[in-house]
Amino acid sequence: MTGSDASPSAPSPDPSADSSSFRLAYVPGVTPSKWVRIWNERLPDVPLTLHAVTPAEAFGALREGTADAGLVRLPVDGDDLSAIPLYTETTVVVVPRDHLFAAVEEVAADDLADELVLHPLDDTLGWERPPGRPAFERPATTADAVELVAAGIGLLVVPQSLARLHHRKDLTYRTLTGVPQSRVALSWPAADEAPDLVEEFIGIVRGRTVNSTRGRRAEESRGRKEQKPVKSGKPGAGSRTSGKSAARRGGGSSGRGAGGSGSARGGRGGKPRRKS
Repeated sequence: MTGSDASPSAPSPDPSADSSSFRLAYVPGVTPSKWVRIWNERLPDVPLTLHAVTPAEAFGALREGTADAGLVRLPVDGDDLSAIPLYTETTVVVVPRDHLFAAVEEVAADDLADELVLHPLDDTLGWERPPGRPAFERPATTADAVELVAAGIGLLVVPQSLARLHHRKDLTYRTLTGVPQSRVALSWPAADEAPDLVEEFIGIVRGRTVNSTRGRRAEESRGRKEQKPVKSGKPGAGSRTSGKSAARRGGGSSGRGAGGSGSARGGRGGKPRRKS
């Protein structure tokens, strides 16, 4: 079909808007694999597509409709998006393996006072400036900052998941206290009621069982239960009950007949003896 043959009132369907699939965006450091596995077990007929996005792209993906929901870092920038917090991450300082801090398990923010601390433009901790001495320029990304730490130019403060994501053999990290922490949340476009598939994923990340999930699968399960006929008893139960009742009713007659029957059996044994 040529472009002139296509009807303007019936545009080609957008595969990304297919209601039979679920598109999940996620920012660096977040690992949705556990939730994806549960999704595939519960909804094997609904594909879940993952979209890796930067923190700067995450909320735009939700607003533009290229993702149905997203695993993002708080705060959410605007009232047009809904969000539920999932967990809070430990904040760490990334240092070279031969740094003094590598010999301890925990570092306080005040301990960084004399250290040059890098502040990348994609920082996720939401502070105006980290503790320590600021670098002359801010690295463009966290990955760039990690490279500078490896070169011995400074230290870097990030959520623990980002330190793991950018792991290098020549670097290590230690827990940092007295500083902000990053919170990970599930976000989606605000509405009076979350779409069915979003509700399904909310149930999964909140740990609801398959029977308690308030999404489409739960509705279908309830529908199947409502359609089941009410059992009036096992097949043939009525006839057996009637038979038992008849047996009980006949039991009296049988008992009475049993006496006669006994007499009959006695009669069959010979003539009754005459009283002397």
